[in-house]
Amino acid sequence: MSSTFPDGTPLETGGGTATLDRELEELLRNEQLEDGDHDRFSHYVKKDDILKSALSGKPVKALCGKKWTPGRDPEKFPICQTCKDIYEKMAND
Repeated sequence: MSSTFPDGTPLETGGGTATLDRELEELLRNEQLEDGDHDRFSHYVKKDDILKSALSGKPVKALCGKKWTPGRDPEKFPICQTCKDIYEKMAND
């Protein structure tokens, strides 16, 4: 019995980088934005707070005041203009 990926590509049981590459491509292909993601933004948060949140699962607080538990790729969303303005003001002071 042979296994396949959802797209029908055979799954090699021998391992190797080709298998890992295909698995990564499949994960990226299946990653989709959820409903409501168009309203989401990337926010500025202290690096230490992000690490603490990753370890504890507790929410973080962005410069703009938004509180949430990070879990999405911030590269997929536009930057919160309020966070950006606050950060730039802090950098210029």
